[in-house]
Amino acid sequence: MTFDFIIIGAGSAGCVLAERLTANGRHKVLLLEAGGSDKRFFVHMPLGYGKLFYNPQVNWMYRAEPDPGLAGQSDYWPRGKLLGGSSSINAMVYIRGHWKDYDDWEKAGNSGWGWPEVRTAFDSVERQLQVTSPSADLHPLCDPFVKATERTGLAFNTDFNGAEQEGVGYYKLTTCGGRRMSAARAFLRPAMARRNLRVETQAFVTRILFEGKRAIGVEYEKDGKTHSVKAGREVILSGGAVNSPQLLQLSGLGPAKLLRDHGIAVLHDNPNVGAHLQDHIGINYTWRMKVPTLNDALRPWWGKLSVGLRYLLTMRGPLSLSVNQGGGFFRTSPELDRPNMQLYMQAFSTLIPKEGERPLLTPDPFPGLSLGLSNCQPTSRGEIAIRSGVANVHPKITANAYGTDHDIQEMLAAVKYLRVIAAQEPLKSLMAEELRPGPAVQSDEALIADIRQRSGTVYHPSCTCRMGPDETASVVDAQLRVHGVQNLRVCDASAFPSLIAGNTNAAAMMMGWKGAEIVLGGVT
Repeated sequence: MTFDFIIIGAGSAGCVLAERLTANGRHKVLLLEAGGSDKRFFVHMPLGYGKLFYNPQVNWMYRAEPDPGLAGQSDYWPRGKLLGGSSSINAMVYIRGHWKDYDDWEKAGNSGWGWPEVRTAFDSVERQLQVTSPSADLHPLCDPFVKATERTGLAFNTDFNGAEQEGVGYYKLTTCGGRRMSAARAFLRPAMARRNLRVETQAFVTRILFEGKRAIGVEYEKDGKTHSVKAGREVILSGGAVNSPQLLQLSGLGPAKLLRDHGIAVLHDNPNVGAHLQDHIGINYTWRMKVPTLNDALRPWWGKLSVGLRYLLTMRGPLSLSVNQGGGFFRTSPELDRPNMQLYMQAFSTLIPKEGERPLLTPDPFPGLSLGLSNCQPTSRGEIAIRSGVANVHPKITANAYGTDHDIQEMLAAVKYLRVIAAQEPLKSLMAEELRPGPAVQSDEALIADIRQRSGTVYHPSCTCRMGPDETASVVDAQLRVHGVQNLRVCDASAFPSLIAGNTNAAAMMMGWKGAEIVLGGVT
């Protein structure tokens, strides 16, 4: 079989790529996805993502290496393994990122990736994606949270994707009509009606095929058999920050010593493949409340019945939203030129774990509220590296969270701010007690120990195949072409030159849109 383009991975970027590359009807495209269909009830019900958190049928369920920055713990890394990728299992918060993030990309030598260009791509994505401001169903505690935060001096922001990101307010979500609006629903499903697009699920790509240094196709496994397929024009890798560098390494592109250690012939030595991993790290503070929260609606059986019937009959209510409803962006120091912290408010708590599940639908048996943080531009760097030359062995994820003192010190300043918010009315009088970390944790030393003990990824890994003009410091150029080979591109969050401020799903879809424009611009 021969196609013009082969896309590896039907995630946030891959779905957009598939839609755009087939829109004109001129090109035959094959999209290969290792996972299965997104036609699952808990995928499309927004709050159902808790049921997907530990489900191996839709989730790669990665585990990072023991991390000194997290008190030696091995952090859990869920990643989507189905049509839509992580956009089908995420918390649906839609953030473009700060405009200066993209100007930084261009200043790093990536022409065409500055704010004016990516803003145009975001506008195009959003005409098709449909992003919702779910004000009618917000929990009543959102308003006192916003008012209390305003009293700390952080201004109300009506749109974090507008001219100014800093402030407090309500998040826009990738939902529509009470259902998740994943990249698969918004882009891939309409495109699947086209005759020039073929989508193969349960198709696990094991390596990229080359003639010399020219990519000519891929090899993949499906139904217990090995298949080969040719690309007449290009192979485009959209596996994400974990799978894209893994597949490059398995195909002979990466650090030469790593490849040789696993018996892989070196096609092109590039130590940047899998390096420069960046991720947002987060922590929650939790309070017992004097007033009802989502815990009261979702924990008891009669509450489940009520919200379930409301959702099925009206597509409204708690099940139609994310738990991340309020939030914002702030600076831990006025000298900073942009926000360095993201704030989350959840009228919800899950201090009591449930085995094998993220208990979003079975929260704590008392009214709880959580205020969370994640850092916007961490200075710590990790890496992705294969453990074996066998493709189905999970790669080694070295997250290196809080690997620099800078990252731990800014988080220390940020958690202190959470308590400042909690001390303001009208929120203060609604709180009964602080549960995590608890009032006994006061000194800087104790706060830092708690940060390391309870922090974890907020699921935004990026930059492991980063874009840049210099092959000695990057993996792809500004046209997303892999340095040192031909007819191969990487188009997903792994190609981010640096991590953006906020949730990364929107930026991954934007990259798919711009990537398609770049590819089609070079087709004659």
